[in-house]
Amino acid sequence: MFEYLPALNDHNLPYPDTVHPIVVHFVIAMVLFAFICDVIGYLSGKYRLFEVSWWNMFFATISIFIAIIFGQFEAGLAEPYDAVESVLNVHTFLGWSLSGILASITAWRYVIRSRTPHKIPFSYLALGLILTLMVGVQVYLGDKLVWVYGLHTVPVVEALKEGLLQ
Repeated sequence: MFEYLPALNDHNLPYPDTVHPIVVHFVIAMVLFAFICDVIGYLSGKYRLFEVSWWNMFFATISIFIAIIFGQFEAGLAEPYDAVESVLNVHTFLGWSLSGILASITAWRYVIRSRTPHKIPFSYLALGLILTLMVGVQVYLGDKLVWVYGLHTVPVVEALKEGLLQ
């Protein structure tokens, strides 16, 4: 059965390079842009920015699940060594948590949009700030996995194959 699966390349992936970081950058950008649009719209009274924010949150919610699917798949192929496991576990847990939090906030945003399309409550902005900070922590952890621990980089994959990393 395994002979029908594609061979893994020098990044330990069945395709040219990691997909998770590509998709997750859309999520990061859309969440941050939605928050900025909400803040500017709240402060300036330009309520059309709320519609921009809503659509960014909507597509970020869909995209985060795609990012998680690729993240789980690629984490499984990464063969994490001992030093990286704790960071990868926290990154995974926070990613799944963010998907639920983002979906909940987007659902609340839909209710706000349906009832009062020209204004949003301050409590929603406060929660948006918390979400933005959580995304920042998640970005830090993801960067650490790549730039410090080198997951899916050629030298680390080679070291793992040679048994140099445990």
